[in-house]
Amino acid sequence: MKAARLLDLDTIVFVEPSFADLTQDAFTGLLLEPSAIAGRLLVDGNDDLLAIALFDGQQWRAVTFLYRPPTVDAIERLESVPTECYQEDREVWSAAVREYYAREIQRFVTPALEDLPPYRGDLIHDLIGDVWGDGNGRRCLDCCCGSGVGSAELRSDGWEPPAFDNDRSLLSLRLGTGRLRPDATCCIDATLASMYIPPATHGAAFMLGAINVYNADIWRAIVGELVGLTEEALITVGTQDERHMVAGWCRDLQADVEEFENDRDPIYDLHVCIARRHAPL
Repeated sequence: MKAARLLDLDTIVFVEPSFADLTQDAFTGLLLEPSAIAGRLLVDGNDDLLAIALFDGQQWRAVTFLYRPPTVDAIERLESVPTECYQEDREVWSAAVREYYAREIQRFVTPALEDLPPYRGDLIHDLIGDVWGDGNGRRCLDCCCGSGVGSAELRSDGWEPPAFDNDRSLLSLRLGTGRLRPDATCCIDATLASMYIPPATHGAAFMLGAINVYNADIWRAIVGELVGLTEEALITVGTQDERHMVAGWCRDLQADVEEFENDRDPIYDLHVCIARRHAPL
């Protein structure tokens, strides 16, 4: 486990039950409840606190402050026990935390059944190549990544795709098999993506779920997060009506929009919307 190794430990248990909970202050208190006999803290290159771990005589338990500020109580607890300090790059630690929670999904969540025809990856690959070409190592967010077919094709085209979705069974299906990398994948509500995901030049959402009057507000929020985090977003949907809705939402965000029909596949990614901004919101 990389997170444990970065603190020079064999094992570590985060008190937050899921990656999505890393923004919640309430979980810091769970770390402080047992008596501690030793502590470790992790800071980044600016000496900003990344994580605290405490040993209660049986196990090392930790909280991370990637997405929330540390509390005074946590700092005072560290000062009351012998503590060692470690330093690491923030992104290295972020990747280790993502890996920890992705491995938890692999261990405990029953995978979904295979959800894609075998040819779909090739068609997405062609679409990415036509629209963007080679990524040359640039980041491209994979929003609502599902089981990761988009991530796999982005990576094969030279992109680095941080991926996120809230369907744990789909994530479990392909974590660690090449489609989804545990250190680049997280399970979050995509309507809150900007709380967890740094901006990138590019982002994609391949085949958003069916958009209708009952869920349009949710999809609008997801599209808003993706467009707000990127300079250029590639979004595919199944119908022309859905494409027009997505395009309208993007224009409301002052993005330049290109729409077209993608004739590679009559079922998946049939309609494409590209939203371009000069900089993330």
